[in-house]
Amino acid sequence: MMLSNKKKVWVTPRYRGYIMWQGPSALTGAEIVVIATMETSNRKTGGMVQVWILDVNMNPVEAAKTGADDSICGDCPHKPTNKKTCYVNIGQAPLAVWKGFHRGIYPTFDIDKHGPMFVNRYTRLGAYGDPAAAPYEIMELLAKIGLGNTGYTHQAARKDFDMRFIGICQVSADTPKQAAKWQAKGAKTFRVALEGDSLAEGEIECLADSEGIQCIDCGLCNGVQQNIAITVHGRGAKKFKSSMVIPTVQVA
Repeated sequence: MMLSNKKKVWVTPRYRGYIMWQGPSALTGAEIVVIATMETSNRKTGGMVQVWILDVNMNPVEAAKTGADDSICGDCPHKPTNKKTCYVNIGQAPLAVWKGFHRGIYPTFDIDKHGPMFVNRYTRLGAYGDPAAAPYEIMELLAKIGLGNTGYTHQAARKDFDMRFIGICQVSADTPKQAAKWQAKGAKTFRVALEGDSLAEGEIECLADSEGIQCIDCGLCNGVQQNIAITVHGRGAKKFKSSMVIPTVQVA
């Protein structure tokens, strides 16, 4: 079935979401599941399809407490067992999606039956979990089936990292030095900065921060367009520390 990227009339989803893939994590080998949900109340992103990468056998709250979330987050420095600076409230949407999966409310995705539900939509890869925990081909499908995507990965430093992900995801960076390293390898980066930190050369401030533009209307975080910096936000913001500041253009 050929899917067009041209805008058409919105197709009302029959289901809340779809199981896109289930299998061994590329990060640990534990069983994970990729679920795309069709509705969101996220004011920052707007009405994008949200993609969740979840451990199958442990609910995300417990997984985050015990470190079992390495199956879907790897050794991300912001995990609850590391710096505790992750902005995601794991006990809300991630837990609800995991419970819905175990209740059986999500059918397995079939491109002929369900593909049209994605054609006129923008997709956020990794509303929770790292896209690189799943096969690239699954994330590529989600990125290209509709009008566009955003995505972020914190796994670029891994020796087994699939470099194809830099074509659909920003590489997450925590310092200008890290950002420069990955930009030199051809990646576009997404860097978290403290309020008052400065923009490095080639970065722009996240337009959601600077202009209140929703991700669905911006679309720059797709791995190929722009290096972005954003002021630290979310529930772990107070714990975030910047270890390197370059005094050029002010972020905020």
